[in-house]
This record gives sequence, C-alpha cells and structure tokens, in this order.
Amino acid sequence: GLFGVPELSCPEGFQEAQDKALQDSERLVQKACSTPPGPETVMIFDQLSDSLCRVADLADFVKIAHPDFAFREAAEEACRSIGTMVEKLNTDVELCQSLRRLLADEVVMSSLDPETRRVAELFMFDFEISGIHLDEEKREKAVNLNVRILDLCNEFLMGTHLPNKIDKHILPEHIRYNFTAEGNYLQVAGLHAECPDDLVREAAYKVFLYPNAEQLSRLEELLASRNSLAQLVGYDTFAHRALQGTMAKNPETVRQFLDKLSEQLSERTQKDFEMMTKMKMKLNPQNSKLMPWDHPYYSGVLRAERYNIDPGLYCPFFSLGACMEGLNSLFSQLLGISLYAEQTQRGEVWSEDVRKLAVVHETEGLLGYIYCDFFQRPDKPHQDCHFTVRGGRLKENGEYQLPVVVLMLSLPHSTRSAPTLLSPGMMENLFHEMGHAMHSMLGRTRYQHVTGTRCPTDFAEVPSILMEYFANDYRVVNQFARHYKTGQPLPKNMVSRLCESKKVCAAADMQLQVFYAALDQIYHGKHPLEKSTTEILKETQEKVYGLPYVPNTAWQLRFSHLVGYGAKYYSYLMSRAVASMVWKQCFAQDPFDRAMGERYRREMLAHGGGKEPILMVQGMLQKSPSVEDFVDALVSDLDQDFETFIMDS
Repeated sequence: GLFGVPELSCPEGFQEAQDKALQDSERLVQKACSTPPGPETVMIFDQLSDSLCRVADLADFVKIAHPDFAFREAAEEACRSIGTMVEKLNTDVELCQSLRRLLADEVVMSSLDPETRRVAELFMFDFEISGIHLDEEKREKAVNLNVRILDLCNEFLMGTHLPNKIDKHILPEHIRYNFTAEGNYLQVAGLHAECPDDLVREAAYKVFLYPNAEQLSRLEELLASRNSLAQLVGYDTFAHRALQGTMAKNPETVRQFLDKLSEQLSERTQKDFEMMTKMKMKLNPQNSKLMPWDHPYYSGVLRAERYNIDPGLYCPFFSLGACMEGLNSLFSQLLGISLYAEQTQRGEVWSEDVRKLAVVHETEGLLGYIYCDFFQRPDKPHQDCHFTVRGGRLKENGEYQLPVVVLMLSLPHSTRSAPTLLSPGMMENLFHEMGHAMHSMLGRTRYQHVTGTRCPTDFAEVPSILMEYFANDYRVVNQFARHYKTGQPLPKNMVSRLCESKKVCAAADMQLQVFYAALDQIYHGKHPLEKSTTEILKETQEKVYGLPYVPNTAWQLRFSHLVGYGAKYYSYLMSRAVASMVWKQCFAQDPFDRAMGERYRREMLAHGGGKEPILMVQGMLQKSPSVEDFVDALVSDLDQDFETFIMDS
C-alpha cells in the first residue's frame, strides 16, 4: 500500500482509512470528555488530531500528485469528509469544555511543561477561530462562513490559472505564433515574461491580466467573508486573526516592517529601474519607458550581460547524484545525520522513479523517511514543494512515531549520455526543500500537532531559506560540484559570478515582493475597503512599487497566494531576514561548524511549532531582533561582494 499503509493498495482503501479515522475520533472525543483535566487531556487531543491528520495529510498529497485519476478522486473525497469532521469537532461544545476545564485549572496548568501548555492553547485557538464561544445562531453562521470561504478559495485558485482568449485579428500578425490558436481566437495562458520581444510581453500582460468579472466577484466575496468571520469571532480584521501566534504578532508590526524596508530600498530600486531603462533604450530606442512587463526580462538581460551565467555552463557540474552527495556530506558534518537509499515494497510508491531515503543520526538511529518524487511526468504539478505525510509524535507505548515527508521537484530524467543535470536554480531549490525536510525530521516534538514544519508561516520558511545560503557558498559547493564527465571541480570564480549575478536588480525584485505583501495586508485590513480592489492595486503599485499601473488590468485576480497566504505574504521576506541573520552570525565563518549545527538543531529545529517563534530566534541569535534588524539584514544582502568585484574587474 501507498507509504506502507496496507489499506491504500487500491483507491477504495481511502474509504476504509477515513472510516477508521472517523471511528477513532469518535472514541477519542468521548474519552476526552470523560477525562479529568490534566496532561492526559492534551495527549488525547493530540491523538485525535493525529488520527485525522494521518489520513488528511496523506490525501492532500495524493489528490494532486498521484498519476492515477481514481486515486486522486478517492483522496479528494477523503479530504472533504475529514475536513467536514474537523469543522464539526471545532464547534463541539462538550469537547471544548473538556479543554476549557484544563485551561481554567491554574494548579494543573502551572504543573505542565511549556510545550504541553502551548499545545493546549493552540487547540483552544482552533476552537475560538470557529466561533465556539458564540451562541448557537452565530456559531452556525461561523460554520457556514468557513464552508463558503473554502469553496471560494478553490474557485478563486482555479480562476488564477485560467487562460484568457482574444480575437486573433487584434494582435499584429508577426507575434500571433507565440500564443495557442483556437479557431479565430488566441489563448493567452501566462505573462511570457522571458520573451525577448517587447510587444509579445506587452500583449500577454494586457490580455492575461484583463479583468474577469466572475473572478473579481469571487475575490470581493472571499475578502468580505474572511473579514465577517474574523469579526464574528472577535478580531478587528482578518489580518489580526491570521497573525495571531506568528513571529510578527500583529498587522501593525507587518506594516512597520514593510514601510521601513521600502524606505531603505527606494534609492537602490530607483537605480535598478534606471539601469533597466538604459538597457531597454539600447535594445528598443522607439519605446524606452519602463513598464511592469519589462522588469523580469530586462533584469535577466542585465544579469546575463554582466556575469555570463548561462545555466548550460553550470549544469554539467550539478548532477543529481553529486548534489545529493553534497547534502549528505553537509548534514553529516553539521548535524551528524546521513541519508540512506531504502528499497521500497510493492505498491509503496506512486511512480517507479520515486526514491525513499532513510534519515539516520549517528547516535540516535533512524529519525524518519523522505520520499523523493523528483522527476517530471505528465500531469504532475510544476511547483516544488514539501509535504508532511505523517507527523512525528511520542506514542502512548513510549515509542516515537517516525515522521514521513515527500519532496516534490520537476527535474529532467537522465538520458543515455548524461545523468540528471540540475541548473543552478534547480540546485538551490533542492537545497531549499531539503531544509523543510530536515525541519520535519528534527522537529521531534512530543505532539504531532506542532511537529516539524507545523509552525507559524513566517517562521516555517527560515530553515529552507537558510539552506539557500549554504547552496550559494563556495566552501559548500566545492565539496560536491564535479563535472560529470571529467570530475573537474567547479571553478571558484564561476560560483562567485553566480552569487553576484543574483544581486543584479535584486533591490527592484525585493521591492516587488514588498508591494505584493503590502497589497495583501490592505486587502485583509479594515473593511469595507475604501475603494475597489483594482483601485487599491493601482494606488499601492504606484506608491510602493514605482512602475505605472496599466489601465484595464487586474493583477490581483492572478494573485494565487491570497488563498494559502492570506494576510501572510510578508512571511517570505521576514523568514529571509531571519535566515540571513542566522547565516551571517552563526555559519558564514564556518559553514561546517558542528557546534553551531547542534545549536541550530537545539534552538530552532527541535521545537517544531511547540515554542513561540521569536523565542527560538532569540535562542539562536542570543539577542532579540527588532524590525530594524530584520530590514538591515535584508538590505545588507544586496551589497556587492568586494572581492568578486575586484576579481571580475
């Protein structure tokens, strides 16, 4: 069966697995309601969470990645029924009372360890978000809003990817071949951001971002429903609700972070825009005004011209085997951990090219399993991601339930003449996703509710982004980057050039991220919104980003992150700031420092979500960082490295 779960040897097994989970949960609910307040209450709640998550998490992965439609459909159904059950439990008054009795008992609470206390509070938070403290009528309203929001999220997400059609006669004949023809129409399915023809990018931008009335009303209803739900359960805005428990804590801090970052970037961003404008004038003298469809293309041109970093020059040094050896060697030196390939049983994996790795510590033994689903296949989603399939926890019998995760990438297959070769970007992504996997393996918490990456969003990306710093350090790369034919190491100046090339126009790239994060905060801030979502986009784009808004476009209708990262898009920037501080302070001097590796495990990885994120950061940095520290860390990363500059000159 899939992942070694015997029921899942066929799609029908999902029904069996979900029935079993629902039976277990009913038994555990009764047990929770009849147990006197104490640490056992939290234990039972966590078992309840585990029995549902073990099916839901696995199904979440299978429904998007399994090649067999029947499996995908069965998994989708399992997700729905478990989701409904979770909603029901979150509004179960009697179940909530059993937890409330514990939280109200000061004597018992003071005897609990900090992790157990935090987990109890997190479970209570889930109840309150579902409106458990409201009267029956309002509670029902909260449940209905939750269901409606879930549907709107799915519909909006689908809409963000749908192509737009245009009558082909509207576009000049010489650019029509760039788009898929359908009778008299052309389909525009993306922004064609890398296309060298300015006109193609302009047409793609204006057509793909042309507002769709249905998608607009979905977004408006989604934002309004989120706000109604937040206010119903006692928060000022949806952002206040979403940021509870995060590193930032509240929207005011996020706003302050984004404003200060924007202020620090503005001069550099202007310089970047001037460089891009000059490049556009050189290549297209008739029309040199810099537009939003120019930014990704011309920053790429500048990068290539200045540093000659054709991926084809790098790929031969980054075979998949070499990169995996590099990760193994790094983890072994830093954390005493090795990765071993394991034979899989029949039916355990969903595609024969999936590899299973055992993660083994030199003294603690087996820590968990990583399934590597690394290769392209038809119908496989293109995003690189990390899935928790089973969370770690301490079981009732004293054994540890080992975590199981999947890493999904879209690498090319090997050929007769060459192994799988990774571009520098793919190599960095592999390191990034492995950062998540290590967090899952080492976040060995007592409770699965806070295992591994089950922590606030603005902290969850820290371990993965930190791995990018290792991937961009010559001392690390030099341990594994070898030409697959000659065995020659990757020359140092090639690594330096690659790292410096990433700083070209990096201020403008970061400013764009600040604009997205600011837009997300306004949309989830005070309602009713003062203006339409498109007017807010125009105003924010011109104020925060700096390139002009294009009439009759509505980029926000393609902003798919509003679904999974509602009010939390800033997380990526804040996580990067923390990762940058950890790198500079703890690893830049010696990326293989075992004592630092152990401190990193002890202070940051070991707690999963069982400790307040800012306390973990304090433990690692041995000081409490301010918003200014975060901003300085991000901005100092943009400085050119003097040594490389001299070498290249």
